[in-house]
Amino acid sequence: MKQFLPLYFLLLSITCFAQGDQTWGSYFSYYNTVDIAQSSSKVFAASENAIFSQNTINGELKTITSVDGLKAENITTIYHSTDFNRTLIGNSNGLLLVINPDNKIVSKIDIVQEATVASNKKKINHIDEYNGIAYISCDFGVALLNLATLEFGDTYYLGPNGAEIPVIQTAVYNGFIYACTDGFGIRKAAFGNPNLNDYNQWTQEFGGSWTGILAYADHLFGIDAQGGFFRLINTSPFPFTFLPSGATDLKISNGYMVATCPTKVVVYSELNQVLQITDILDAENTPETFTCASIVGGILYIGTTTKGVFAMDMSILTANNITPNGPLRNAIFSLAKSANNLWAVFGYYNYYYTPEYLSKHGISKYTAEGWESISYPEITTAVGADVLAITDVIVNPTNEKQAYFSSHGSGLLKVVDDVPEILYREGNSPFEHEQVDNTTSVRVDGTAYDSEGNLWVMNSMTKKPLKKLSTNGTSWTSYSFEDFIPTAKLIRENYGQLVIDKNDTKWITGYQIGLIAYNEKLDKRVVVGEEAGLASNYVKSIAIDNNNRLWIGTARGLSVISSIERFVSDEDLTPAPVIFVDEEGNASELMYEQTILDIEVDGANNKWFATGAGAFLVSPDGQKTLFHFTKENSPLPSNTINDMEIDPATGEVFFATDRGMVSYKGTSTAAADDLSKVYVYPNPVRPGFDGDVKISGLVDNANIKITDIEGNLVYETTSEGGTVLWDTRAFGKYKVASGVYMIFIAAEDAVETKVKKVMIIRGN
Repeated sequence: MKQFLPLYFLLLSITCFAQGDQTWGSYFSYYNTVDIAQSSSKVFAASENAIFSQNTINGELKTITSVDGLKAENITTIYHSTDFNRTLIGNSNGLLLVINPDNKIVSKIDIVQEATVASNKKKINHIDEYNGIAYISCDFGVALLNLATLEFGDTYYLGPNGAEIPVIQTAVYNGFIYACTDGFGIRKAAFGNPNLNDYNQWTQEFGGSWTGILAYADHLFGIDAQGGFFRLINTSPFPFTFLPSGATDLKISNGYMVATCPTKVVVYSELNQVLQITDILDAENTPETFTCASIVGGILYIGTTTKGVFAMDMSILTANNITPNGPLRNAIFSLAKSANNLWAVFGYYNYYYTPEYLSKHGISKYTAEGWESISYPEITTAVGADVLAITDVIVNPTNEKQAYFSSHGSGLLKVVDDVPEILYREGNSPFEHEQVDNTTSVRVDGTAYDSEGNLWVMNSMTKKPLKKLSTNGTSWTSYSFEDFIPTAKLIRENYGQLVIDKNDTKWITGYQIGLIAYNEKLDKRVVVGEEAGLASNYVKSIAIDNNNRLWIGTARGLSVISSIERFVSDEDLTPAPVIFVDEEGNASELMYEQTILDIEVDGANNKWFATGAGAFLVSPDGQKTLFHFTKENSPLPSNTINDMEIDPATGEVFFATDRGMVSYKGTSTAAADDLSKVYVYPNPVRPGFDGDVKISGLVDNANIKITDIEGNLVYETTSEGGTVLWDTRAFGKYKVASGVYMIFIAAEDAVETKVKKVMIIRGN
């Protein structure tokens, strides 16, 4: 007999960076519901990498995300054990997350030793419980977890000769354990057999592929991949009913059997069908795709792929959506921050600028009241056309109610007061389709406003890629690049970001030709490439800092042009790397060989870099790395940061990743124009507070002195941006005593001053 060593698991506690961490915020979408579980008084719903629960008695909603320590990796199933009051969350990579009764999150990661399980076979498909043991169905077999001790026991490999085969679900019936599989039929073994890790103890009872199995009302039921719903009697499947397709979910819930497939939810009591749901029409009157369903207290909870969870009263068949407020999707491609709003779009193009034309997604906006969205059907109905792959957004700086959305396939969408107004495309504007590949695709990319309020837009793969919409929004102008870039290159070139400086020079990122600087007023244009010192001709991102330096992120590192004024006074634009010296005295190149997807400058002139390896924050001159956030050391749900935005008023930094959005509540706010709105928070500082006192509303380079009531100096600093922090220590040595402390603030020229007070109350 071939022997298999058990699959070992390592129990790891998730680090405490996020348990109740107030320095991070979460902005996840809960609309793609993967699975639902229930207790006697709660329903639990899992989306791709976050979960929420609703108390069915008082309606209270609670969410758990990466900020709370839930480091999920594509959730595939959720199960709640009523006996142990623990919630188990399975993931596609074999990661099992356990939420204990005290809400502490523990993670278990399988560690394969002698036996090798490929990473693509670790997916957890289903979790069920028998006699205090969780039977975890995976793409390699079945793993057993003791729910009392959280220790793993045997692992069952059920395939021919002990091969790894995908097990979809297990059921215990009449002294036997059954495992339905994808492609290897239904396997059966004696439930009390202590040697079930020996594949010889398992026999194939039925052939084919199966999507669900369970024991209910003294019968064993199974659903095959074609939607055949059978009572499994001896070795013969007896037809019970038929579903339109294989099951996405099959469970016993509150005494009912509930079967779900994408187009139908069916509820059975004993052997009688009591309810069938084929659609839930929401305000958009669009049918939903179902993923799962559960019942608690006469309420049927139905999970969908795009609208979250609906709660339907089974007696009167009325449905309400209980999903927490959030963006339409987790995979956010681009953001735009205005004074009161944060816009998010969900289109996509790859490294080579190939758009995902199937990405027909709406747009979302975050306000003080929460999330609002414009669905894709609303957009297409309003403008009478598809708006494919929306990949960028810009808000009119003089009219926050007006925003423009770049479609990497359809043109430029204008939205006013949250209503799609017009799609500028070929025929009603100077936008042109791609000049190669015989396609009608209109690729619109980077956008920016100039000092006069004109909107400038890039139109890729055309001879006249730069377009201008006048301030009044009535006239367009096109600008050809053929006088300084060969036509053969122009019609194959894609452009990402567009930034306009104080001189109205347009700085444009190119895919193959490098960086373009263009100023029609000065009649000047320059292309800067690798031959001039640029790190790569593939420029991904650009930003102008508070000292007018141009930071250029490429596919292979970082370059900096010392001053944007050089374009005006001198055509010699020479980008150079940033060289820093590490603690050991070694010289290194900042962001060497990194693909820099976005660059943002905060109020203190620090630089944020978004990469595929997380987010970096460096000092104003790039000589010091202040933070490097990754999904391993922070609540970031992914290391791929597609875009970032900073709220200049609060310093909050938003990270849009391919797996959800979180924010870091930084302190580098934009500098104020005067000292009229300086404030101190918290004030008073109460016993037990262990954070920093924030002094905000400052002008740049203000001098701040803090003294006790007798005039003894305890702290002094100079502001960089609009905020400084004080750790309530006397020059970083010891915490100051209880009392009132004076804060003296003076602008750099000492003409304007301000005095504030802060009270500190220490405990015994």
